[in-house]
Amino acid sequence: MHGLFNIETYDDDYIKSRVRILIVDDDPDITLTIKFGLEKKGFTVTVFNDPLEALSNFTAGLFDFALLDVRMPKMNGFELYREIEKIDDSTKVCYITAFVVYYESLKEIFPAAKV
Repeated sequence: MHGLFNIETYDDDYIKSRVRILIVDDDPDITLTIKFGLEKKGFTVTVFNDPLEALSNFTAGLFDFALLDVRMPKMNGFELYREIEKIDDSTKVCYITAFVVYYESLKEIFPAAKV
């Protein structure tokens, strides 16, 4: 990961415990469920149910991966990603949504992405 250590030197549990995941979704039930599942597998997870609060607590180098809901009040997942990218462009992002129409929006915003 980021060239900080040799991945083959450590077992899977050590590697997972070093991966820091940010989850942002306005539905607390969804974030709690995903957080529980990922932590059960050994990952370090931080959850926010308000995208503006998540952004104000985001620091470069703090998270390796962000799981962002597309449709949230105050700021959608695409907007949140653009702000996160300004702070740390190495954070990998995955979007989640229950709304099919956002698939087309995702393709428009990130035409080079394989979606």
